[in-house]
Amino acid sequence: MKDEITAVQKTIDTLIEFCVGYGFQVIGAIVILILGAVVAGWVAKLIFGMMQRKSIDITLSKFLSNIVKILIIVFAVIIALGKFGITIAPFVAALGAAAFGASFALQGPLSNYSAGFLIIMTRPFIVGNTISVAGVSGIVEEIKLACTILTDEEGEMITIPNKSIIGEILHNSQENKIVQGVIGISYDSSPEKAISIIQDVLSKNKDVNSEKDPNVGIKEFADSSVNIGFRYWVPTVKYFHTSYAVNLAVFTALKDNDINIPFPQRDVRIISKA
Repeated sequence: MKDEITAVQKTIDTLIEFCVGYGFQVIGAIVILILGAVVAGWVAKLIFGMMQRKSIDITLSKFLSNIVKILIIVFAVIIALGKFGITIAPFVAALGAAAFGASFALQGPLSNYSAGFLIIMTRPFIVGNTISVAGVSGIVEEIKLACTILTDEEGEMITIPNKSIIGEILHNSQENKIVQGVIGISYDSSPEKAISIIQDVLSKNKDVNSEKDPNVGIKEFADSSVNIGFRYWVPTVKYFHTSYAVNLAVFTALKDNDINIPFPQRDVRIISKA
């Protein structure tokens, strides 16, 4: 019983000695970490707000503000470790060795991160642009280090790994997308009149971009018709809605103005032998 009381007394003495010797260091380290996190969040928010007021791309603003936040937190952790007399050199060496080993196992994810960093810095597209790459098309909703997220007119979210974007042919049409249509008229009809009618239909549709002039003209001379082509720009979010409405309006307007829209015909001659 006496030995147990002695062991408990030694444990208590050790705890008291630790609290007296390191109590202030522990409290100071905790205070430094809390202040570091608060200051990091405040500075990051301040930098983000300043960049937004300067009309800097939101993706680049988020990226730089997050980098500043991480640096401040790391600096606070280093100061907190210093309170215990701990040097960070061994940790840096161990971290470097671990990163070197992990780089072989994580070549795919790491290549996505490096590609994402390149996209953020070079800015081939920004949030709100319409891009076509890797066989898909949509509006850029968010650019992350690992992937880029698109949405289409149906509201579907498309996630593209950033390594699939770098090095590929990229089409960026900003906020709009081009619509290409064609309709055939008979050789007996006036192409000038048909072109004028289509131009009038496009000018009356409020969803057709008025800042970019539509192109309307003879596309080709087919076997049964003169094909009138027309190209115009619409907001990507209304691509199918607008193109279907324009096609119907063009068809109706041509019919109402007596422009004949032929269908393919073929004469068949039957030769009989006696």
